[in-house]
Amino acid sequence: MPIQILMPALSPTMEEGKLAAWLVKEGDSVTPGIVIAEIETDKATMEVEAVDEGTVGKILVAEGTEGVAVNTPIAVLLEEGESADMATGGQSAGASSNGIAQPENTTSVTSAPLATAPSAAPVVEPIPSVQPAVPSPPPGGIVAAPASMSGRVFASPLARRVAKDKGIDLSALNGSGPHKRIVLKDIEAAVASGVVSAPSPVVGRSMVAQGATQSSGVGQALAVSAMADQQVLALYQEETYEVVPHDGMRKVIAQRLTQSKQTVPHFYLSMDCVLDELLRSRKRINDAAPSDGPRAYKLSVNDFVIKALALALQDVPAANATWTDAGMLVHRHSDVGVAVAVEGGLFTPIIRHAELKTLGEISNEMKDLAARARNRRLAPQEYQGGTTSISNLGMFGVKSFDAVINPPHSTILAVGAGEKRAIVDGDDVRVATIMSCTLSCDHRVVDGAVGAELLNSFKRYIEDPVRMLV
Repeated sequence: MPIQILMPALSPTMEEGKLAAWLVKEGDSVTPGIVIAEIETDKATMEVEAVDEGTVGKILVAEGTEGVAVNTPIAVLLEEGESADMATGGQSAGASSNGIAQPENTTSVTSAPLATAPSAAPVVEPIPSVQPAVPSPPPGGIVAAPASMSGRVFASPLARRVAKDKGIDLSALNGSGPHKRIVLKDIEAAVASGVVSAPSPVVGRSMVAQGATQSSGVGQALAVSAMADQQVLALYQEETYEVVPHDGMRKVIAQRLTQSKQTVPHFYLSMDCVLDELLRSRKRINDAAPSDGPRAYKLSVNDFVIKALALALQDVPAANATWTDAGMLVHRHSDVGVAVAVEGGLFTPIIRHAELKTLGEISNEMKDLAARARNRRLAPQEYQGGTTSISNLGMFGVKSFDAVINPPHSTILAVGAGEKRAIVDGDDVRVATIMSCTLSCDHRVVDGAVGAELLNSFKRYIEDPVRMLV
């Protein structure tokens, strides 16, 4: 029987993606392991393999389509002896004429992504065996989202959180996810269109009044936002600018950093590090390093910074932690993220267990991650998680700056340029190469004394790099 190929989840938090390209066409034969499509998430483009053998009978989602929900059928695979007419069977995506999914008539499988995080079985909301009659839409075109027999509205955790923040009633929305589940894009669409949520029809008079108050507040907020946009646009003549829509990466960056500054109580600690001994050691190591072959490497100052911060976190384990409401996550290893600028945004690929790796291993791994980050070819597990991060703007000549913490990290180290400065050494004044570093700390996790201890430990490794080798 025909096999549905579903939109894969390329990470545990992925809800939708863009079908960037099909690498097969209708009528092509495929076998397990053949790359059939490229999927774009907010940060990366990943290849997707077929997991079954057959012939591509029907492509259901055209390449270039954005906002394709996870577990949505994107193509149909035919087994031997089946005809193209069976790909649709007069129905769309395996649904009967009354819109109820018929899993017993069609086998559904999800295509397998390459180089992705360890996958878990997709969570599918249960479908009641008896479907209630669909009521006619109320005035205003707002249709209640599907609910279980207990009255629960099916929505993703992210959609629920954003809806709560925006004051939107989920029961007033139509879900576009699997089995009409409400996902993030449904909330964003409601906000963008100015739709005011309506209270559930099965509520008491007091709840109706409360819902009306909340709806009024949402409407006012949307009106204020629209007015603010209009006020900004009014400052410029229309022919003097071009509106460039935000892509997925920019939206995620804006969302996460806004969340960081609104929820994480930052404080900052700065310290100057003398680089002269590190630069001499780096030159000696690079001069002695093989120039080619599997053991070849060439160290940068940033490689020393990664190793020094990783070791410092082991010296001060209280700083190697993550805040949760349930308790503190104290990490055993130093997983150090390093910000890499790419067109339109940035990635923070992670060097896992950096405290256990040699400088050469860190250098080669970082070069590989940075190259693939610039081509947006990182797998989600290569940039998600981590225990701290580094933002180095020294190569741009920036002397010092304060970086914004990237949740769920509790610290981020901002690294400035190494430059010649006059310093006082005893009673003498001499010239030294100085690098200014600023540690941003989440005060819920890292207190002032703990942050200072971490930065002092980092400074000792930087100024005496031989300590990193033992």
